[in-house]
Amino acid sequence: MGEAAKRDSAEIRSTAGFLWSIAEILRGDFKQSEYGKVILPFVVLRRLDCILEGSKTAVLQAAESLPPGIDDATRDMILFGAVGGNIKVYNLSRATFDSLRGQDPGQLHQNLLDYIRNFSGNIRDIFFDKFLFTEQLKRLNDAGILWPVFERFCQIDLHPEAISNIEMGYLFEELIRRFSEISNETAGEHFTPREVVRLIVDLLIANDDTKLSGRGKIRQVYDPACGTGGMLALAEEALKGFNPSIRVELFGQELNPESFGICKSDMLVTGHDPEQIAFGNTLTQDAHKGRSFHYMLSNPPYGVDWKKYQDPIKSEAETMGFSGRFGAGTPRISDGQLLFLQHMISKMRDDEDGSRIGIVMNGSPLFTGGANSGESEIRRWMLENDWVEAIVALPTDLFYNTGIQTYVWLLTNRKPAQRRGKVQLIDASGERFWRSMRKSLGSKRREIPDKAREEIVRIYADFLNGESGASDVAKIFDTEDFGYREIRIERPLRLNFQASDERLARLADQKPFARLDPTEQDQIQIALRGLSDQVFRNRDQFEKALGKVLKGAGLKIGAPIRKAILAALSERDEEADICRDKDGNPEPDADLRNHELVPLKEDWRGYVAREVTPFVPDAWVDENHRDARDGKVGRVGYEINFNRYFYTYVPPRPLEEIDAELKTLETEIAELLKEVAR
Repeated sequence: MGEAAKRDSAEIRSTAGFLWSIAEILRGDFKQSEYGKVILPFVVLRRLDCILEGSKTAVLQAAESLPPGIDDATRDMILFGAVGGNIKVYNLSRATFDSLRGQDPGQLHQNLLDYIRNFSGNIRDIFFDKFLFTEQLKRLNDAGILWPVFERFCQIDLHPEAISNIEMGYLFEELIRRFSEISNETAGEHFTPREVVRLIVDLLIANDDTKLSGRGKIRQVYDPACGTGGMLALAEEALKGFNPSIRVELFGQELNPESFGICKSDMLVTGHDPEQIAFGNTLTQDAHKGRSFHYMLSNPPYGVDWKKYQDPIKSEAETMGFSGRFGAGTPRISDGQLLFLQHMISKMRDDEDGSRIGIVMNGSPLFTGGANSGESEIRRWMLENDWVEAIVALPTDLFYNTGIQTYVWLLTNRKPAQRRGKVQLIDASGERFWRSMRKSLGSKRREIPDKAREEIVRIYADFLNGESGASDVAKIFDTEDFGYREIRIERPLRLNFQASDERLARLADQKPFARLDPTEQDQIQIALRGLSDQVFRNRDQFEKALGKVLKGAGLKIGAPIRKAILAALSERDEEADICRDKDGNPEPDADLRNHELVPLKEDWRGYVAREVTPFVPDAWVDENHRDARDGKVGRVGYEINFNRYFYTYVPPRPLEEIDAELKTLETEIAELLKEVAR
């Protein structure tokens, strides 16, 4: 991080610290979990006040000169023009924070309500419907602390000259992190560490020089879980940094009301169309249905279940198939990350430019679920369509709410020729790609330095495969390398039979037998004792002997009772003859059933001949166990196991070293015990 960036970061933390101190005023009248509901909308209100202050006179004059009967859309267009700077928000109140500060404190509640009501409808709705700010103002007023809170906000300078839009994003995220920490909420659901976002953005545009160069370029960027809009803002910053003349259109959707309010407010003051930021659940209510985008990036929630809204998702998957968003399958109910990824894939552009996707997820989407599971089928769909370009393993302890391993997936429907049919894996989890932070922020103890980010992007952009300093961190695979066929290995059932006391006791527990009349039960038990002296290792021979003793006792039994007798009096015996069906084929033993994962590039027959038959000669493959899609033997599955590809063997320490360490510990423990005993 450069010196300027460090200063900016320090200033943001200082400003956030000042705003955070306002929470002390709220203590006692508000719960800790409610602090953000007061401070965040007040920050938005103060920011808007600072932005609109310079154009206040021009807006009021424009409003006075509006012709009677003008429609709302035309009025808004004229007043937005009076504000200037592509800002799509205005306020028709004559008041400002500074002027309200000089008025009667007892009237502040009504004055602030009047001030909010005079905003343009697009921002007024945010305060009323999303922030529910009028309720908070009433609580502040009733508690007698509205004036001191307002006074503190008047002291903070949030003019654009003092703090840029990007810095405002940092400020909001820092505040959200602090509020989430004290209320035990999940800060990571709201935003992503900036260095991670910059890495994703840099990876997305790394090889797009030609597509982004020149005048007249338009790029649409989308985040289906946009939070406060940090990822969208940094994507725009990077694109404009590459080509200042490029037009960037931002789209997003967010479920959390406060985060949505912040994001939409930011769109209003930065000249973007606020209607392109939608409120609601992306997975059940696609607000951008039918649209496609050049770049998509997201950090969807990890391990969050989708049970409460599973019905519309499963209905779309079943009724619409691949004409909908979830035709490839649905993951387990406990984790919806792959639903977001499928949603993004459905919005790829079908033109020459195509689309690029960058999404950060935990390890679950890489390998969770066996062959034919929802997760495996989704991976299969992505890999067989050749959309997965690269996956980057990030260091642990990067995020504010979790220390787990995370991965950046890069997908595109316009792979360059050298990448077709290939997937590049980059292991950027090692020490060379991170440094410890001087002060931890929640679970975030590490950060990715600029040089490390640049190295990761270089490895990706140059499509390295173990060369040029990337020998241990970059590997390229064919898409089929991640696939396998799960074949079912059967072994024959071998049983012996004996009418011992122990096995006859088991017969009493068999339900068909237990339903018989007690007299009939006794008769059967007595007849069976006639076989107690012999162990039968051939089922056919036992059944013949069974028939004889029952006939001799004048007993007739049905198929359920016969089955119960065979089950109770049998035990597995490797020395016994194979049990066969009526056609003479070996019967499989369900307890000995096994599954082998055969690499997709290898014929299963050769695999079995090499890996199975030499060790269990009587085993065979169940050729009825077939894939539902291609109909071939064995169910197809896909998984991406980073540990398998990047595992480095570390030999155990010498026994002498371990023994010496144990002796040292024993001595230390003994000394501590002496101290306790004194």
